[in-house]
Amino acid sequence: MPTPSSTPETDTTLPGDHIDRAGESPSGPRLGVVGWLRWGWRQLTSMRTALILLLLLALAAIPGSLIPQRSSDPNGVIQFDRNNPGWAWAVQLLQLHDVFGSVWFSAVYLLLFASLVGCLIPRIRHHAQALLAQPPATPRNLQRLPAHDRRRVDGPPEDVLRAAEKELRRQHYRLRRLDAGGECSIAAERGYLRETGNLLFHLALLAVLVVLAVGTGYRFTGQRILVEGQTFASTRIAYDSFTPGRFVTDAQIPQFTLTLDRFRVDYVEDNLNALGMPRDFDAQVTVTADGTQQSSSIRVNEPLSVAGTDIYLLGNGYAPTLTVRNPAGDVVFSDSIPFLPQDANLTSLGVVKVPDGLAKQVGMIALFYPTRAIAPGGASYSSYPDLLDPVVTLDVYVGNLGLDSGVPVSVYSLDTSAMTQVAGRGTATPALELTPGTTAPLPDGLGTIELTNIPRFASLDIAHDPTQAPTLIAASAAVAGLALSLFVPRRRIWVRVAARGDQTQLEVAALARGDDPRLQSTVDALAARLETAPRPPGGSDDPVP
Repeated sequence: MPTPSSTPETDTTLPGDHIDRAGESPSGPRLGVVGWLRWGWRQLTSMRTALILLLLLALAAIPGSLIPQRSSDPNGVIQFDRNNPGWAWAVQLLQLHDVFGSVWFSAVYLLLFASLVGCLIPRIRHHAQALLAQPPATPRNLQRLPAHDRRRVDGPPEDVLRAAEKELRRQHYRLRRLDAGGECSIAAERGYLRETGNLLFHLALLAVLVVLAVGTGYRFTGQRILVEGQTFASTRIAYDSFTPGRFVTDAQIPQFTLTLDRFRVDYVEDNLNALGMPRDFDAQVTVTADGTQQSSSIRVNEPLSVAGTDIYLLGNGYAPTLTVRNPAGDVVFSDSIPFLPQDANLTSLGVVKVPDGLAKQVGMIALFYPTRAIAPGGASYSSYPDLLDPVVTLDVYVGNLGLDSGVPVSVYSLDTSAMTQVAGRGTATPALELTPGTTAPLPDGLGTIELTNIPRFASLDIAHDPTQAPTLIAASAAVAGLALSLFVPRRRIWVRVAARGDQTQLEVAALARGDDPRLQSTVDALAARLETAPRPPGGSDDPVP
């Protein structure tokens, strides 16, 4: 009897499976450090984890296309932080301006790499063993397989089996002959290309990761604006902007020179609905590389390949040549200044800065009209993008250009905070107007300015990307592997024959890995061909032709 102080949970006189007896909690073997490491490695190298990491990598790349990146748009980064001061610190903290080089993106990238490697190595080993192994033995009960056919055929069992062997070899099956218990059978197998394609796809994906991880360090892009007649030498300091990979050195930049001889634009003139629309852009250039000079052209979507780099045509416009002289008539400034197009008819905006040679520093904000027209309100605009009636108007400022502050200043903008406007809208002096070959005096007797020429400019992008060929090869291999894994069926077929009187009992059965809707029809077709297959004359002792 239980004592008064005992409870059902602590009473040892109750049987172990009594409802009131407290059961012992199940306990398993404890995992040590090595056990936990093995468990973590198994989780990391599972295909499920690899798919999750691949999805995370795709999601992690989204901020790189939404937020300006330092590697591709440094000016956009500055503007983004200036426009969003409230949370710019969070963007900096999370490395969202350098997504593809951030710690968290690299962590996902490396984990995906490790997961793929750990997943593929045992699969490759298992696949190699399967390729070397013989087809499995014939099951005892073929009727239990998903595709089965049994029928009586004429002819000795040996002849039927030889016909089956010949037919299966013709269909590229691997064969294994088995004789047991008075019954003969053939085990056939094909479709290992399916797993080979699957492995090829994943190996190609792994190759893409390696190529992008290593190859991007040797990639660089640079931009340069060239005015007609100017020559560009491919050195780091000659680019207007240059974005190198982390492993790029000056010695790895291909050496060549490129001269923009002429930039030709063909406009639509025979269709009023599309009048002035560009039909073709053609940058005619002369390239010198490895001591060889040749003439070529660069068009939209038709880059020029030089010394391992691809040169793309990005944009174009006009670069009026302006000459400034002091009161004594000496030239203090003369340059072709690229004006940035503002509309489809190439109304363009430019900035002229004359820091030296005059009594004061002079800055000018200029508008260029290739074909000037006057709106009813008196405003000027360009009515056609070609040079039919070109005019340059200039608002003139004097004062401090801010070039000595030590802060980089854009050549396409003018800071007028420390300057005084002396000509243009809002002043007593109207804006200066120039046509080709004309000269206008600067206010306050500072000198003169002349429009001497109006050449065109071309904006070029020069890119060197050693990952293109390896990535193309890996991507092609991935597509080929994916096609094999999707369209090559994996099948095992068994053919068993046994003598039944003066006939032969034929059994054909098949098993597929995965869903194979044509499996039963394949078995039926094979059995039908064996039923009608020609037999060698004289029975099974005669040689098979």
